[in-house]
Amino acid sequence: MPVKIPKSNTAARKNISFVDHSGLHKGKPLRTLTRSASRISGRGSEGKITIRHRGGGVKRTLRQVDFGQEKLGVTAKVERLEYDPNRSAFLALLLYSDGERRYSLAWEGAKVGDSVVATEKGLEKDGNRMQLQHVTPGLTVYNVELKPGRGGKLFRAGGTGAIVMDVQGAYAQLKAPSGEIRLIPKEGYATLGRASNADWWLMQVGSAGRSRRMGHRPVVRGKAQNPVDHPHGGGEGNQPIGLKYPKTKWGKHAHGVKTRKRGKYSDYLILQRRNKKKES
Repeated sequence: MPVKIPKSNTAARKNISFVDHSGLHKGKPLRTLTRSASRISGRGSEGKITIRHRGGGVKRTLRQVDFGQEKLGVTAKVERLEYDPNRSAFLALLLYSDGERRYSLAWEGAKVGDSVVATEKGLEKDGNRMQLQHVTPGLTVYNVELKPGRGGKLFRAGGTGAIVMDVQGAYAQLKAPSGEIRLIPKEGYATLGRASNADWWLMQVGSAGRSRRMGHRPVVRGKAQNPVDHPHGGGEGNQPIGLKYPKTKWGKHAHGVKTRKRGKYSDYLILQRRNKKKES
């Protein structure tokens, strides 16, 4: 959906933009498929902050999304499309032929009344779900199972999708948007098409108040802090960090350091690493 830019009649709306939701459901979500969300504000099991700059925000309701779509062979129709504040992609409320309703990740171009089905091998149409071994190479898929039977784990963000390169042996080769080529078990299921709301990343928050309502707390530069609080801190006025390389709050390397664990068990499943960003 396109990005809308409102009139800049106030200071907070001068740089703001948002995704057009004109084609989505205006009412509340289906109550039987929702549950309350407990706020953890970036805290771990010990109650300590493990992820900074999170907290507050408008109260949200969690939608129970069916990432696996294990109702094989049962046809479903899109009853309505909804906005979910907990994710970037839109949701499709599916009404199955047996009368059951479930939420699913909507695909790009989904419309009310579209018919979809999840089968081991079926019609290659956007929204249908099938095993990777039966998908024609060159097609785009999303909501891919990393391990068969555990539901979709990969490529669930708005506008994302992976290209099926080939199927050899027990694995299918998928090319991610980053350029990484990874092996996925061919018995795993994936939904054809691309996740909806591809323009979500073009949205500009535009104001500090809107950022706080989204659950984002303020971020303070390290060089603006005291030496006891950050390695970059200290000094009078605006000064450089005074180090050979930037560090995190805890003194570790920052910016461009590899975070993947060495010798991880799944290293053999990666055929080609992601493309490195070119330095300008």
